[in-house]
Amino acid sequence: MKNIKISRLFFIIAVSVAVTSCNKSSKYGNTSRGTGWKINDKEGGFQYNTKFKEQETAPGLVFVEGGTFTMGKVQDDVMHDWNNSPNQQHVQSFYMDETEVTNVMYLEYLDWIKRVYPPSDPKFTAIYNGALPDTLVWRNRLGYSEILVENYLRHPAYGNFPVVGVSWLQANEYAKWRSDRVAEMGLQKEGYLEKGSHIPGDLVTATSNFNIDTYVNAPKETYKDSLGVHLGGKGKRSNDSVVSYATRETGAIPIKYRLPTEAEWEYAALGLTELREYNIYRGRKKYPWDGQYTRAGERKIKGDQLANFKQGKGDYGGIAGWSDDGADITNEVMSYDPNDFGIYDMAGNVAEWVADVYRPIVDDEFSDFAYYRGNVYTKNAIAEDGSVKVVGIDDIEFDTLSNGKIIAKTLPGQISQVSVDENETYLRTNFDTSDNRNFRDGDKQSSRYFDDFEEGEELSSDDTTRKMYDSPKHLVESNEDGSLNREYDKSNSRTSLINDKVRVYKGGSWKDREYWLDPAQRRFYPEDMATDFIGFRCAMSRVGSKSKKKKSKN
Repeated sequence: MKNIKISRLFFIIAVSVAVTSCNKSSKYGNTSRGTGWKINDKEGGFQYNTKFKEQETAPGLVFVEGGTFTMGKVQDDVMHDWNNSPNQQHVQSFYMDETEVTNVMYLEYLDWIKRVYPPSDPKFTAIYNGALPDTLVWRNRLGYSEILVENYLRHPAYGNFPVVGVSWLQANEYAKWRSDRVAEMGLQKEGYLEKGSHIPGDLVTATSNFNIDTYVNAPKETYKDSLGVHLGGKGKRSNDSVVSYATRETGAIPIKYRLPTEAEWEYAALGLTELREYNIYRGRKKYPWDGQYTRAGERKIKGDQLANFKQGKGDYGGIAGWSDDGADITNEVMSYDPNDFGIYDMAGNVAEWVADVYRPIVDDEFSDFAYYRGNVYTKNAIAEDGSVKVVGIDDIEFDTLSNGKIIAKTLPGQISQVSVDENETYLRTNFDTSDNRNFRDGDKQSSRYFDDFEEGEELSSDDTTRKMYDSPKHLVESNEDGSLNREYDKSNSRTSLINDKVRVYKGGSWKDREYWLDPAQRRFYPEDMATDFIGFRCAMSRVGSKSKKKKSKN
């Protein structure tokens, strides 16, 4: 009997300790420290997710803890192009794709588009065609590669190989689509969306589908033509209408996928953690792995190549069976060891698009925190009745690219965007214009066109940049009958290819020599064009704490 009483006493003490520790571990508690009122009271009042712990790692990503590093510190500069001046940068914590986006991952995207926006419908033909990778990038005037033109994207043998033939614009659209699909999964898991509401078919159509921004800003416009059957489940229902939606405060709205910035990509590729000693880096790295060579030094795999790249003239893999790097073109992802962050193929395989607009220098004098060039700020378009404007089938906007390809700029279900104006910029000190791609971009009065920059003259960002760098201006116009007028800029006086529509790509590829494997190297390419050696991977911002592990007090 005495033992039973002692056991009960221990049980009560254990429960009390558990409850006390739970209360202590709560970030917010159940009572407002500002007003004293209860938070999340069932009878009403302020509702907030007080149990949120931290951001979950989304599908395909690995966590990269941010920090300080020297960006642009190249080991060699045989090109002497002066576009890599070392500069100290701080990168915020973020998430990065473990591998490049593969063919099968991109095919899933194409399948969704094909089912939701059938290309057989003339209104949607350009949407599907605009998302298709350019398989003709494999063609070579003096080489046989039709087998790759026909098979590389779709054959299962290449399923886990990185997708190529994708422009920067297409990569950016893929990231938006991926964000919406992952958000659907999370909201179904939390009960805010009906299970199965993500599957294209009778309910998910061009006029009825999910978009994160629309759901947050105008949830009743999401799945509008499906009478709300996809929505709800978490909250109360009244006559089949949804009462409760997920908001930012619930923590259920996921962070979006996007392309990594140049600083993020370089930081993630270097994986400097293995060189860290206390609060300094003891040395520098030439590759994503440690050491000064491209071959492994470990006894078991000594001599094996650590990436696939062009080893010399006519040497894309080495001698078969001995020094072969395992690939003559791209290789299956995860074929080589990851770096210290657990990220694969940050050297070799394919070079990768990053978010930044290219300029010869990184302006670290103005910004050394989360550096990125390419901000174009927009806001939701507002209708006359005060509601946000959601794009309908008749409102789809298309854009004709410099190569004549037509792509969709907006899709049904998205919120129409307009440039920010004086309402957002007036008397601000941190930004004063919508388009910031050429902010602090050189000294106009020192350029060869200084006479053309008249005082008070209003030029678009792109026109200003073209005057600064004197880049070609090709013209493509669509006629009413669907034909194109193409005007190729044949001027012999052009001095640069730089404009506001060229983007940085990083990393060496299967087609590059060892020189380009250095993560600090940088090159650029038009955002609307594609190659057989540039792919991409996605990133995601980290919200909340910088680290996943709480640092103990000294």
